[in-house]
Amino acid sequence: MTKSIFSLKRLLAYAVISLFLLSALVLGFYAYLIMTLPDLEALQHYEPNLVTRVYSDDGSMIGEFYIERRVVVPIEQIPDHLIKAFLAAEDAEFYQHEGISYVGIMRAFYKNLSAGKIVQGASTITQQVARGFFRSPEKKILRKIKEMILARRIEKRLNKQEILSLYLNQIYLGKGSYGVQAASQAYFDKNVEDLDLAEAALMAGLPKAPSRYSPYINFLLSKKRQEFILQRMVEERFITSNQADFAKAEKIVLRPNITKSLWVGPYFTEHIRRYIEDIYGDDMLYKGGLNIYTTLNVGLQKAANEAVAKGLRDFDRRRGYRGAIRTITDPDELAAYIEKLTAERKKKSPVAETVLEGVITDINTKTGRIRVNLGGLEGVMTKRGYRWARRYNPDGKPEGVRLASAIKAFHIGDVINVKVLHDTVETPIPVSLYQAPLVQASLLAIDQATGYIKAMVGGGDFSKSEYNRAIQAKRQPGSAFKPIIYSAAFDKGFTPATVIMDTPIVFEDSDNALQWRPRNYDQRFGGPTTVREALAKSRNVVTIKILKKIGINYCINYAKKLGITTPMTKDLSLALGSSAVTLYDLTSVFSVFANNGKKSESLFITKIIDKDGVVIEDNAPSSTEVISPQTAYLMTKMLEGVIEHGTGWRAKSLGRPAAGKTGTTNGLNDAWFLGYVPSLTTGVWVGYDNERKLGRHETGSRAALPIWVSFMKAATKGKPVNEFKAPEGVEFARIDAETGELATPYTKNSIFEVFKTGTAPTKHSGPEIVIEDEDMPLRDDSAAPLDNGNTAAE
Repeated sequence: MTKSIFSLKRLLAYAVISLFLLSALVLGFYAYLIMTLPDLEALQHYEPNLVTRVYSDDGSMIGEFYIERRVVVPIEQIPDHLIKAFLAAEDAEFYQHEGISYVGIMRAFYKNLSAGKIVQGASTITQQVARGFFRSPEKKILRKIKEMILARRIEKRLNKQEILSLYLNQIYLGKGSYGVQAASQAYFDKNVEDLDLAEAALMAGLPKAPSRYSPYINFLLSKKRQEFILQRMVEERFITSNQADFAKAEKIVLRPNITKSLWVGPYFTEHIRRYIEDIYGDDMLYKGGLNIYTTLNVGLQKAANEAVAKGLRDFDRRRGYRGAIRTITDPDELAAYIEKLTAERKKKSPVAETVLEGVITDINTKTGRIRVNLGGLEGVMTKRGYRWARRYNPDGKPEGVRLASAIKAFHIGDVINVKVLHDTVETPIPVSLYQAPLVQASLLAIDQATGYIKAMVGGGDFSKSEYNRAIQAKRQPGSAFKPIIYSAAFDKGFTPATVIMDTPIVFEDSDNALQWRPRNYDQRFGGPTTVREALAKSRNVVTIKILKKIGINYCINYAKKLGITTPMTKDLSLALGSSAVTLYDLTSVFSVFANNGKKSESLFITKIIDKDGVVIEDNAPSSTEVISPQTAYLMTKMLEGVIEHGTGWRAKSLGRPAAGKTGTTNGLNDAWFLGYVPSLTTGVWVGYDNERKLGRHETGSRAALPIWVSFMKAATKGKPVNEFKAPEGVEFARIDAETGELATPYTKNSIFEVFKTGTAPTKHSGPEIVIEDEDMPLRDDSAAPLDNGNTAAE
């Protein structure tokens, strides 16, 4: 008996010790879990990842940056029927439990046991908030335990409305949308407060499996899920049966939120992205919910996109057809290729302007029609759609050969790209030959009065190259640099009527036995030439003589004052644009001439507002006078002459006062046109990234100016025609256009010329030639060029 009692006591002791150890283990495990849980203080002040949005000058959205596409709205803005739809779908006992629904756990256990598989979960909305906040790679059971503990703690710290607000703004609902506001826009193009009951029920069905129940992917399954939720709302007495029936019968109309202005200016928006990243950091850019208001004008940007695309296409066609992508001659290979195309295309009728790949299956030399298999669809090209291919250039050289007939450039089995001409459901589909241009272009438009960048194109295709040639590329400007030389000369006493001898000139370097003999683009010399004529006809020799007279160092400092930021060569080739510049800088220089000598600070961003509505950056227009209004006006009148009587003649088609200058480098590697009207300054550059030759006759006038004209016609359409206003301090005089002196009644070629007050000619005799012919030393206050002395053309 005593032995039995002793055994019992020992057994009881073991039990107590075991219980103690087990309790200690459980408490220790619980303590460990508590220690590894996130701080609820952070949850209470939780700031979700928000979308940073970029807007144009009229408030249109042109860009978004985010990790999670979320727009937070206050719980008061979310309609009651949407909240009840989510409760019916996810957690009907939400207002009764304290974070964990034991009834829900038992119900789910019973249903899963009956089904023999997992068919229902038991997570409450609070647990889902905990899961979203506490993202852990741990195993499911351990994570589930932590979720339950955290859910209880959340319920003690936050009230039900705060928990709902976190949930409805955090939950992922498909189509890249986080939260009910972003989802409302993605599915219905509405704000969340405008959703009706049918739409709310459909959206409440998404959290379970956003892709599976997406109405865009499986509408019938999504509709079935919506009807189930409406029925659950009836069961929970959130709505009546009549309301549910009415909502079930309602036709769901999906309206994806398509912002037509989004990414209209990808190079501009990328420039904004880089700025925000540099100044404010990645977190602020991708998570901070900034609202960035910019200077871009959507209409002008679209016009710029179209002008550049057309200019590049026209240039590419002038260089010729580079031939088929490849040619398939083997019948089995051809059949396999067509089968692959068909599988990719899925017989969908393509829309206008779509570029498709296909294979030529028939060439009718009599009618000129070419049939192209597009993969289950047939396209047809008429002569009009491919006649430009008569210039055949399979090697991609600056010049191609001219075929007797364009149709000879094609063969059955040729794999080519075509562009759909217009929307149609009929076959054959009308198409034209398409060839992606290899050449690049950039365009920059500035409102000279404010410095606002209104449009920017940095290349032919942002999806292929994000390199921004408007800002990043440094290229030789050729004669587009000359207005800087002439403006500097006006501030040194020259006038538009000053005469310079356009005659051969030789620069000697006796030390190295070298000579430099600069030439004009047309290889001719004009003799006595006024400054006006020299700029209009882009005379190289005259410009060199002017630079020699006013001084290289003076001119370099002058160029910096106007806005050139890149290094400049300290030799006379500077007159011919031998120093590489950016389009951004050179366009800014021309905007000074357009703005009466004032340099406006270039602005891309007007204002940045953070998620709390605080303005963290506010940029107002500012300007500084860098040259006199008189000098600027003289340059404007001179540059008008370039358009009226010189290399910029194509700009006359604009039909309004305009001023500008062409630029072409000696090797035809770069083509430029910079010009302006009283309200807008625009620069255009065309060239290859590898600086290869553009081809014969591809000057600034032919390659770049048409892009400028196309853009400026759209930019000025419907706007009043304004003249450039003359400032005080200038005077006009009728002069002999050839001699630069006052005209007489017998002068055959007279013009009204502009002068700074007091500088007009006073006599009618022959011209005063200020720069005579002379042999000039190769080295003066700085070196003359040795390797690029003939740089510059137009």
